[in-house]
Amino acid sequence: MVGSILGKINNNTYSNGSSQNHNNGLEDKLDEFRKLIGKTNGDPLRIVSVGAGAWGSVFAALLQDSYGEFRDKVQIRIWRRSGRKVDRETAKHLFEVINSREDVLRRLIRNCAYLKYVEARLGDRTLFADEILKDGLCLNMIDTPVCPLKVVTNLQEAVWDADIVVNGLPSTETREIFEEISKYWKERISVPIIISLSKGIEAALEPVPHIVTPTKMIHQATGVPMENILYLGGPNIASEIYNKEYANARICGAEKWRKPLAKFLRQPHFIVWDNSDLVTHEVMGGLKNVYAIGAGMVASLTNESATSKSVYFAHCTSEMIFITHLLTEEPEKLAGPLLADTYVTLLKGRNAWYGQMLAKGELSPDMGVNISGKGMIQGVSAVEAFFELLSQSSLNVLHPEEKKHVAPVELCPILKTLYKILISREQSTQAILKALRDENLNDPRERIAIAQSHAFYRPSLLGQQ
Repeated sequence: MVGSILGKINNNTYSNGSSQNHNNGLEDKLDEFRKLIGKTNGDPLRIVSVGAGAWGSVFAALLQDSYGEFRDKVQIRIWRRSGRKVDRETAKHLFEVINSREDVLRRLIRNCAYLKYVEARLGDRTLFADEILKDGLCLNMIDTPVCPLKVVTNLQEAVWDADIVVNGLPSTETREIFEEISKYWKERISVPIIISLSKGIEAALEPVPHIVTPTKMIHQATGVPMENILYLGGPNIASEIYNKEYANARICGAEKWRKPLAKFLRQPHFIVWDNSDLVTHEVMGGLKNVYAIGAGMVASLTNESATSKSVYFAHCTSEMIFITHLLTEEPEKLAGPLLADTYVTLLKGRNAWYGQMLAKGELSPDMGVNISGKGMIQGVSAVEAFFELLSQSSLNVLHPEEKKHVAPVELCPILKTLYKILISREQSTQAILKALRDENLNDPRERIAIAQSHAFYRPSLLGQQ
């Protein structure tokens, strides 16, 4: 097989990392953005993705596929830690994936990289995550090869002169890594642009209870002004995006950069819009992962009952709307891309998968949240953060029926149940079904109406006085 491929290799092209000329105005878009950012001839636009999970890798690969051929004008790299070993079973699966994809197989043979995968399959060699990523194989998404990527394992080398930094880290690692990055930026003259893909929050209780989103973490860690920090999110399953399933997303933040970036990032199959409401989109990005875990449990426990899943969807979205109205006086409505992002995450994604595996008994909370082949299950830390925050007595709100002051979490029964399943571990996954059976017969619409009355808005939750 290998011999026959070698004989034909010069007569074929391949899709991933190909040298096909598909300019289609891409160079003009690149030149326009370079001019806006103040780049001169001979000085490439430097883009680095920090973190090599599925979405961070795909995001870098999309940029590489679009602009990588213009090497004198743009440099696209990705940073990940060195030393992460690929286990034997994963190496076997990688070998199967490679041999099932003729374009990938040809590319590896052309680059004299195929033999190491044969040796790893036989157990004669250990592969490393940064090593296979250079070949376009992401450890968290091994069934979907991407184009070859320029991988850097030294963080200082990766970021010190970057013009655009893409945050592909889990929210639980964002602050730590960007505090390290800030050390390398002390003598910078220009201010970088940062695009955060991270979903999740931190709960801070001092001086008053408030949330810290990934963009805020980055701002606090680096001192980069908020107008240069943006969030990109949408109904995006990383593997499907790279396979050119039609998708859209929103880039949110200050107008200075969000409109030019939306144009720069837009592709025929990946439409990027811009939006000013950074807070709602970023908080929803964290909340959807919370409720996706419950959605996976419901799907598994009810044998994929469409009725049960729709009831869960109605209740969890009403809780999401209630929580966002605590944080923002006029949040973006849960519609369009925001609703679609919630829907696809509840339908398919690592957090929903995690919930299914818990309900089936194939995983347990004791096994941790960093799952081989899936990466970090970010919804678990978000459950803890939102529950801890919304349990604070200083945030008490008037319960509409009981006419007494209660912590906001008392109006979020699904969030409470997920906390008891995942964090305190005092209930089994079956409890999620009980949470759907509202004993007070309250229509989810009533929770939404309460939220939209603005009676519960708490600006202090965003650190505002």
